[in-house]
Amino acid sequence: MSTSSTRFAGAIGVFDSGVGGLSVLRAIRAALPEEDLVYVADSGHAPYGDQTEAHITQRTLTVGNWLAEQGVKAITIACNTATVVAARTLREQTHLPVVAIEPAIKPAVALTRSGVVGVLATRQTVQSESVARLCDTHGAGKRIVLQACPGWVELVEQADVHSARTEALVREFVTPVLSQGADTLVLGCTHYPFLRDAIARVAGPGVQLIDPAEAVARELVRRLGDQRRAAGAQPGTTQFFTTGDVAQTQHAVAHLWGALAAVEALASG
Repeated sequence: MSTSSTRFAGAIGVFDSGVGGLSVLRAIRAALPEEDLVYVADSGHAPYGDQTEAHITQRTLTVGNWLAEQGVKAITIACNTATVVAARTLREQTHLPVVAIEPAIKPAVALTRSGVVGVLATRQTVQSESVARLCDTHGAGKRIVLQACPGWVELVEQADVHSARTEALVREFVTPVLSQGADTLVLGCTHYPFLRDAIARVAGPGVQLIDPAEAVARELVRRLGDQRRAAGAQPGTTQFFTTGDVAQTQHAVAHLWGALAAVEALASG
């Protein structure tokens, strides 16, 4: 990745293993319309959920440090897997505020009526010590069913969120959780809100879906404090980068972000 500059001085950096973090970026844009945002899709190394912890940590530090070198004033990890594996390490190695997403187990436990909560996430996330700690801390008296959903990230990366293939793969992993009595499902990967319609069709109207993106945006607002741009200032810009295929990422961004946007290539090393 490139050397230090101030190209994005004062912007907010956001990154994910791919385009899933656009669900968090959308919430940040709604909460902070005046801020400049820089989004990195590390698609050249996606999905993180199937990688080793060492590789996820290395990628988190590489992308996080690149953003810091560009002059951003805060970093948001818009990836549950990167959060549970490497957020602590990134915080230790940067002077910037680092806001990170994690599976919304606490609010889900508060909302469940059946006493059973399903957590839909990547393999690395459901197997992590951080998720085990969240379950121990907030799950007293409740049953928390952890369900890995291989293949879902790849569907979103391809912007394939409405096909029969997608519906079948969603059904494959949601049905076993519902059969155990879950009435609340945590979307434990930032890619999964883009599958929300398919998940809701499979789950039915009596099941609540929990997406923590807005909570991340609120925490970012709190952490920025007086570093926020004044309300009523000129609308902020949004820049997109990818370490993967630019054309594919641009296609996905257009579909998932809801607007055409230029995507720049970023060296993946």
